[in-house]
Amino acid sequence: MKNIASYLKVGLLSGCLLLSSGCELDIPNPNAASDVEVLNSREGIIALSVGLRQFYSTSALEAALLYAGVTGREMKGVATFTNVLELEAGGSDLPTFNGNILGYWSRMQRVMLMSEQILENAPNVPTLTGGTLSGVMAHAHLFNAMALGNLYIAFEQANLETSRTGSVTFRPRAEVLAAAIAHLNEAIALIEATPPSPEFTAQVAGPAFDLRNTLYAYNARYNLYAGNNEAAIANADKVDLSKRSEFVYSTLSPNPIYNTVFILAYYRPRDKFGLPNALFEEGDRRYNFYMTEPGADVLGDRVMTLAGFFNTQTTSIPVYPPDEMRLIKAEALLRSNGSLDEALALINQVRTQTAGDPFGVHAGLPAYSGPVTAEALLLEVYKQRSAELYLSGQKWEDSRRFNRPGPPDNLTERNRNFYPYPDQERRNNPNTPNDPVI
Repeated sequence: MKNIASYLKVGLLSGCLLLSSGCELDIPNPNAASDVEVLNSREGIIALSVGLRQFYSTSALEAALLYAGVTGREMKGVATFTNVLELEAGGSDLPTFNGNILGYWSRMQRVMLMSEQILENAPNVPTLTGGTLSGVMAHAHLFNAMALGNLYIAFEQANLETSRTGSVTFRPRAEVLAAAIAHLNEAIALIEATPPSPEFTAQVAGPAFDLRNTLYAYNARYNLYAGNNEAAIANADKVDLSKRSEFVYSTLSPNPIYNTVFILAYYRPRDKFGLPNALFEEGDRRYNFYMTEPGADVLGDRVMTLAGFFNTQTTSIPVYPPDEMRLIKAEALLRSNGSLDEALALINQVRTQTAGDPFGVHAGLPAYSGPVTAEALLLEVYKQRSAELYLSGQKWEDSRRFNRPGPPDNLTERNRNFYPYPDQERRNNPNTPNDPVI
């Protein structure tokens, strides 16, 4: 990223032109770093904060859920558009010039840049104080962490910060994840010291976005990825599972998954959450929640019609699924030689649930009846995560974490281990690492 302003403009415009979903061109321009009105005023920082979440929810989220969903075999690319076919093929057939890979990378860079500008400038605005300042700062830390987390999932290495003056340095993905956790820890410290104000809730977060619970949920998620099991459990315990946190949409800012799946018709969901037959359990109510008939055979795969949180222009998308916290705690216990009985109880709370989930996602399955060993229960956690967290952007990472069969020998549960780096990045940045083999 030798010139991040021009680079991000190219990335955003190409995403809009190629994908035509979720590109909100009326949001504040984060590339105008010298714009005093935006970055040095209370109104400008608040507007940029709103624009940050809007851009993430209408553009970056599409890449995080759909592109990673294709690579993690939850979705199937069914269009004849070249980018879609290359993403669907995966393996060595996914070239460095693929537009979706550029879109994924550039959208996360844009989120990071917007977040950084808020974090750099908000404390210097004298009229931005108290709980409004802490809320704005924590909100920016959260979205910076989300962007870093998505880069961690997709690439072997990534930058920890953007640069407006030179080429960024790439760091190993473990450091990328650690940076995301650091942002979340700082955000939590801010809101614990100074709770967000009613003004922040009214003008930035809105009634549907729960900043506090989201921060703890993502800290639990990323600490689990990092193997910090105690921290994962501690953060998951602080999430109120009765509360909803949502990205909301309208006809002017439509649900990006609906737009790409139903309007552009680029993708359709694979049957049985994309799981092998042996890992899918008949009678799971989440199947009919997320997918509807009629199914169809497309190039040898049975694909379905998407439902759940994605089948209308204005359907809200959960920022995190509440029952993810139970599965995080179960997995963390199992990976730290904790109580098998406690882990089993958490799994069964998810399996047998028929009511009470704030989003209406209920498995309605009988209690687990298999072997009560750490190995068997970890496989059960993977199965439950694949259904409960369907199309939440995590299946690809889960397939690696649970050591599921992978490329080049097996493309059933993922068709790449990591994405190659976009040509645009390599041309502008001599620090770009070698591409992964697959």
